[in-house]
This record gives sequence, structure tokens and C-alpha cells, in this order.
Amino acid sequence: MYPKVYLKKDEFIQRKHPWIFSGALKNLDKTLHNQIVFVCNTKGEIVATGYYQDSSIAVKILSFEKIELNENFWEDKIKNALLYRQKIKAFGNGTNTYRLIFGEADGLPGLIIDNYDGHFVMQAHTEFMYLQKDIIQQTIQNIFKDDFKSFYDKSEYNDGSQFIQGINDCIILENHLKFYVNWVEGQKTGFFLDQRDNRKKLGEMVAGKKVLNTFAYSGGFSVYAAAGGCQLVHSVDSSAKAIEWCNKNMKLNGFENNHESFVADVFEFLKNVEKNFYEVIVLDPPAFAKSIHHKHSAVQAYKRLNSLALNKICSGGLIFTFSCSGVIDKNLFYNTVNAACFESNRTVRILDYLHLPVDHPVLPNFPEGEYLKGLILYVE
Repeated sequence: MYPKVYLKKDEFIQRKHPWIFSGALKNLDKTLHNQIVFVCNTKGEIVATGYYQDSSIAVKILSFEKIELNENFWEDKIKNALLYRQKIKAFGNGTNTYRLIFGEADGLPGLIIDNYDGHFVMQAHTEFMYLQKDIIQQTIQNIFKDDFKSFYDKSEYNDGSQFIQGINDCIILENHLKFYVNWVEGQKTGFFLDQRDNRKKLGEMVAGKKVLNTFAYSGGFSVYAAAGGCQLVHSVDSSAKAIEWCNKNMKLNGFENNHESFVADVFEFLKNVEKNFYEVIVLDPPAFAKSIHHKHSAVQAYKRLNSLALNKICSGGLIFTFSCSGVIDKNLFYNTVNAACFESNRTVRILDYLHLPVDHPVLPNFPEGEYLKGLILYVE
């Protein structure tokens, strides 16, 4: 049915990792790029089905069985992803938005789909997945029926960005709080859904405190801080558009009176703020390292950022610090923060380790999926 590729050693498939690297294959064939292939073990038996890429990751696994990629395949994958999120209550009860498809964790490597109250935003991170956009969109329409409102393709391969019903934005609910989301102009799919649980945790710890939200984007942490009864919250981002959306979200929830925003470079802002003024600081930067080549410079940036916050925060203050760089693993990030703590000459306690929410599941056989890492620090 499909071309076959052969493994050099069976151990490359026995761990059930969804990536087969080019060095693990006996035969490399550039003409197979973006084609479905069967992966065969050393006995010639078909042990998986995936799609081939002319890259260091030669095959991304869609199933550890021999299957056919037809309409039933897509329907089963998306229905199963939805069923999981229904069972673990990823939406409902004041939340109408969630990640529907999370790449390898849902058996669809290279594909991200977020559901914003019936507005579906797709990001394909591989060319193969981008080429499947029509059947993906149609399958979602068929599954969600009357709950389907629009579909937008925001893939890097897209040369025209595909609309279904031409919707640019909407207002969503997350834990009963309102947020304006613009998936056309916004970052990623429009909103950082991966921080939902961590925003809620922040809101539970800031009553009566002065909060600084850096790299604020559209103000997710700022809204939760205000909802949690903080004394004031300041939002800082280098993007004027992001701060405009941040202000909009604060107003949507009636929190504009104890909020002030700044369009500024975060590093420069932290250098110039008054010491001991803020009691809570949120450090949620964009990915400093988008590839392995930027790993060293990213580590230095994380260390410098955390050092600045540690130098400025008041005694008894809290720092929520994050990394969303996939090439910076948990241990490296924690060690980098520890180095900043050590050099600060302040007593620091780790109160909690922060993670992805349940609609961004992590597979035991694919730890690379856990790209978001965070810590809550108590600083004496």
C-alpha cells in the first residue's frame, strides 16, 4: 500500500518513541518526502506507519500498527482527542476554549489545533500536516456540527491563510474570565492556552500584593492577578499591540482601575524599577532558544532575567518563572534558575514546579512534549 523503510535495529521502535531519526534507517530516499511509509523491523515486518521527511527526523509515527490514512483515520484521531478532553474536563464550567490536538500526544505529530469557543485555529509544523488541512478541517466540521463556527489555518507553510467563514477574533471564557483573542495578528494561535493552570495558581496567591507581569502579551496573568484581589498589577511588553490587547482584557473584566501597562523592553524595565516595590513578579518570556544552536545564549538570557527579578523583588516576595524553549529541558532550566539564586545571595525556596495543563498531555515515551517548565520561588 505504501513504500517501506527499514530499521537498522529493532530497539529504535521498541521504545515507542514517535520519531525515527535518519541514522536509524537502512534506506534513505529523498523522493519519499511527505509520503506515508510503513516502518519495518529487521525481520521485514511492518511495525508502524508514519510520514517521511527529508530531514534529521526521517519518519514521524502516526500509528504503531499497519494502517491506511483515510477518512476513518482522521475521524478516529480527532474524536479520541476530543473524548480525552471531555473525560478530564478540559473545558466547561466557565471555560469554553482548549487545545484539541497536541501533536505527538494525540498521535498527530506536527499538528496543533486550538478550539476557541467553536473557532478552530490550526498550526501545522510540518509540511505533510499542512497538506492534510482540507481533510482536517472537514473532519472537524463533521464532528462538531452546529458547534463549529470557523476554521483558520495559521501554518508556517501557508501562503494565503485559509479561512472558513472569515472570522478574525472572538472573546473567550477561561475560568469565568473574559479574554479577547485575535488569531490572525496574535502570537501562536492567538492566546497562550498552555498557561491556564499557572494563571489560576497565581490568582490564588496575590491577594493584597503588588504584581509585575513581564512579557505580558495580552495580559493573561494580569487579569488573574486582578481577579485574585491584588493591590495593583503592572504589565510590561515590548509590543504596543500586545499591550493594547492587555488593556482591552483588563477592561473586559472590569479591572482597569488597579492596572497600569508599559510598552518597554523587559530587561531595561527591570533594571530601572525600584527595589522592594513588587511582591510578585511573573517572568514568562518567549522561547529564547528556538533551535539547539541558540541553547547557550538562551541559558544566559534566562539567568540574567531571573537575576534581575531576584535583585528587585521585596523580602517575602514570589517569583513565577517560566521557560517555553523546547531545547531547554527541565533540569537545565532549573539549574539555570538555581545559578541565578545562588549569585543573588538571597535565601530562596522552591514552592512549586509548574507544568502544562491537562489539555496539553505529555506521553511517557515522548518527554520532549513537555516544553513548558516553571517554578514558584519564595524569596527572603
